[in-house]
Amino acid sequence: MYNKTVSELAQGLNAGNYSSVELTRYFLDRIQTLDSKYNAFITVCEESALAEATAADARRAKGDAAPWTGIPFAHKDIFCTEGVATTCASKMLANFVPPYDATVTRKFKEAGAVCIGKTNMDEFAMGSSNESSFFGKVINPWGENLVPGGSSGGSAAALAARLIPAATATDTGGSIRQPAALCGVTGLKPTYGRVSRLGMIAFASSLDQGGPMARTAEDAAMMLNIMAGYDPLDSTSIDQNVPDYTGTLNDNLEGLRIGLPKEFFRDDLNPKMKAQIEAAVKELEKLGAKIKEVSLPHTHLSVPAYYVIAPAECSANLSRFDGVRYGYRCEHPEDLEDLYTRSRSEGFGDEVKRRIMIGTYALSAGYYDAYYRKAQQVRRLIKNDFVAAFNDVDLIAGPTTPTPAFASGSKTDDPVQMYLEDIFTISTNLAGLPAISIPAGEVNGLPVGLQLIGNYFSEARILNAAHQFQNATDWHTRTPANI
Repeated sequence: MYNKTVSELAQGLNAGNYSSVELTRYFLDRIQTLDSKYNAFITVCEESALAEATAADARRAKGDAAPWTGIPFAHKDIFCTEGVATTCASKMLANFVPPYDATVTRKFKEAGAVCIGKTNMDEFAMGSSNESSFFGKVINPWGENLVPGGSSGGSAAALAARLIPAATATDTGGSIRQPAALCGVTGLKPTYGRVSRLGMIAFASSLDQGGPMARTAEDAAMMLNIMAGYDPLDSTSIDQNVPDYTGTLNDNLEGLRIGLPKEFFRDDLNPKMKAQIEAAVKELEKLGAKIKEVSLPHTHLSVPAYYVIAPAECSANLSRFDGVRYGYRCEHPEDLEDLYTRSRSEGFGDEVKRRIMIGTYALSAGYYDAYYRKAQQVRRLIKNDFVAAFNDVDLIAGPTTPTPAFASGSKTDDPVQMYLEDIFTISTNLAGLPAISIPAGEVNGLPVGLQLIGNYFSEARILNAAHQFQNATDWHTRTPANI
């Protein structure tokens, strides 16, 4: 049962092979038995999940079931869930229980899906290893000393360990794709504005985007059918028709033009990684795709630009956590300044405080033009690179990460090395483009991710290519040992 995809589980529910209550109970038991090894969950919603499963079974009995009705899944603990703690993996919000649902949460409820829990993550989505959570680090099921990636590492680890069949995630600089690559699962970052950010706790508002994480591209397409769409309550949501993302999965790839950026295949790329990605591209070529080299000349500026823009926005967004309105409050403050200072010092972890200080500095009088304005100008150059490339190709392919999963603790003392883990993912966030990571090989027995980047609102084309690749290969079916 645990190895079935969402699509297969839905077929079983439709055939009456099991009820949603039985399915939900099965995955709850699996989490209870196994999650102590991975720490993938912050909250498990046993009581409400069984209630939702009972309601789903009743809905199915009435003949009113939708594709997601009765399917268990998990939310990254960054999406507000009415009546259920939403911590963002921070001491600051450890006791925060939202009075409303995020739009994404509401949509899954309306579809009849069963939220089985909230997954662990880097604090406030800031990290590439899932080691900054107030609730403890997440373990990659592929190795007990390996990180799962971040910030959506809990969602990725839960999927890799087969604790759930699907999970929501968010991506500000690679936080869906990087952990998906390191854990051997499928993760899609949609076009900026495609999925509502209402009720998704903000890190960097011009970059944050929610998306699906699942085992297959087909399941990711089913999830995006629920998540995508215009939300008048989110000023950055884009009012554009949403296609059925499952409807074009089986289109052939004959004539599809795929570009390989020479900047993604430099000599310093790990040769084993390079070989696996080149082999994956060959598979796409066998399916009919036409391959050509393209150039994204400002790629090397994406990490420094990102680490000015994202911290600047983070410093503004997190200023609301001051110990006054909600969130953590220090004990026995001497005066208002002491309340502010100690509440924030004690409530935030080291990485969050580092980014707040960087962002505050970059936005301060006298430095704004030198850092923030310059970074935004570089961002435009990066976007222009993609615009030019998409005049000649339909998709861009390359590695998702420079290495497979790395050892826990190996980069926590060197933030720059940690930030460079996202060197192939950040540029798409700066440009607002959609991209997916799919399992495409192994290096030293660990999964490797192939990244496919598309033009704006081309999620259907990306999912089509990913699905055809997964039909022709079996990398996405590989599991860690002892699963």
